[in-house]
Amino acid sequence: MPAPQPPHPVETVPGDPACGLLLICDHASNFVPEDIGLGVAEAEFARHIAYDIGAAGVTRALARHLGAPAILTRFSRLIIDPNRGRADPTLVMRLSDGAVVPGNARIDEAGKAERIARFYEPFDRAIDVAVAEGEAAGAPPAIVTIHSFTPYWRGVARPWQVGILWDRDDRLSAPLIAGLRADPAGLTVGDNEPYGGGLPGDTIDRHATARGRPNALVEIRQDLIAGEGGQAEWAARFAKLLRPILRPAA
Repeated sequence: MPAPQPPHPVETVPGDPACGLLLICDHASNFVPEDIGLGVAEAEFARHIAYDIGAAGVTRALARHLGAPAILTRFSRLIIDPNRGRADPTLVMRLSDGAVVPGNARIDEAGKAERIARFYEPFDRAIDVAVAEGEAAGAPPAIVTIHSFTPYWRGVARPWQVGILWDRDDRLSAPLIAGLRADPAGLTVGDNEPYGGGLPGDTIDRHATARGRPNALVEIRQDLIAGEGGQAEWAARFAKLLRPILRPAA
């Protein structure tokens, strides 16, 4: 019998192309195909260096709430990071939060090109297809990407439950930040925290900022969405916020 083929590197969640929204999860999976040897201890794949914990569950649940299409990766960011520009030195990580990645240490340009063709480009094409479907339906989509961040960084607690990252266009980020800050749960909301927005060549830059599309990058603290209950709670929260933003006349 032939050897089983690894799964396609992109998961596409179907949705209504006329809904005006495309959801993206750049770091959805910690999967590494058997033919790629990274030399990383198994325990490392449960950490944030391999994927964004809880982000995939939030993305799928939010897509169900809004009937929106979603694009998720099916490969670990340790293979290649689709949320980086092609020229970014962290496109293929050799060292990530103290963990050495031996399989990446000596990767050459040909090796990078192979991973780009196998993983990065199919992800980009899937986004382009979904955007084109929205445009054909008369509803060019806003783009929202879902990420998660660690509760602590280098021993320091991070105070935010959620952050919204953005660059030059605040059409989507501003009402999201305002809505989150008005939440009765009394959330501590980061405005371009815990990371700054505007990373050249990242997913938002390639597919939204450079093309004038409304966008926001959502960061949710990982301890809040590690389980299905937290994922459902945050998906419902963002669905409630996004509905009136996307359909102000409804």
